[in-house]
Amino acid sequence: MIIRNKNNSFTLLFAWYGTILPTVLPALAIVVFLSTVLVYLSSHHFFQVPSVPAIGFTIFGIILSIFLSFRNNASYERWWEGRKLWGTLIATSRHISRDSYVLPDQQRRVLMYRVMLFSNLLRNRLRNQNQPIDFYQNKVNLTSADYEALFPHINAAQFILESIQKELVSALKTGEISDIIYQGLNQHIVELGNVQAGCDRILSTPLPFSYSVLLHRTVYCFCFILPFSLEASLGIWTPILVGLIAYLFLGLDALSEQLEEPFGLQDNDLPLNSMVRLIEREMLSSLGEELPPAILAVKGNLS
Repeated sequence: MIIRNKNNSFTLLFAWYGTILPTVLPALAIVVFLSTVLVYLSSHHFFQVPSVPAIGFTIFGIILSIFLSFRNNASYERWWEGRKLWGTLIATSRHISRDSYVLPDQQRRVLMYRVMLFSNLLRNRLRNQNQPIDFYQNKVNLTSADYEALFPHINAAQFILESIQKELVSALKTGEISDIIYQGLNQHIVELGNVQAGCDRILSTPLPFSYSVLLHRTVYCFCFILPFSLEASLGIWTPILVGLIAYLFLGLDALSEQLEEPFGLQDNDLPLNSMVRLIEREMLSSLGEELPPAILAVKGNLS
């Protein structure tokens, strides 16, 4: 996710890294080049290109704007829902850190390490990655067989939640904790499960493919028709204005495509590594352990 100072308007105006411009630049260059060729040929009277009727082009542009706006809103809503879910995960880890003081020290330590491991496994699941989790092998009180089973498991994050639940039920049955304490801690575990379910819903349900393809094709058709519609009235200014309009439409189309999948590794996706590290640092601080370094932005991009 890009985190840059937006107060400097001059720097923001000429920003390159992390913007959508590099993504759309090839298509934008073709549109501007086409506009330039049309202006040159028309100004030298090699041939006269029939202009697209203004009324049809205007209606086309209005309809496209409405549908492009709808797709951008839908994509941003998915991005924002993902951020709220991970905000809930961070808040729930803090609740567990506070409420788990009623447990014996060793049991509390294992619980908190398992919550940290859960956040790592959830991130790996959402990004389809296998970032190392060896740090937790001797801290989560799992047998070697159970720990090795995490890697091929169909849902490793769910497996950790089940192990937490089993420990709490066992402590309840042996009288180590009361039913009130169990209910309070169990509510936090349920919330972690709800966060995972919400993230899985976003991950497994993209915007309808046919809708995205239709809108994507329409945006490109509109941009390539632009020079033929505007050349007759704009003359030498055609490449500049066409480039600006095409940048707007192509950029919105590409940006909505990035926001649609909020858990990926593109510039505008959510900084899951940073949020996982925040959870680890806060919980390790509560345990009095040495803290790993915070993840810093690289070239304004927080991973």
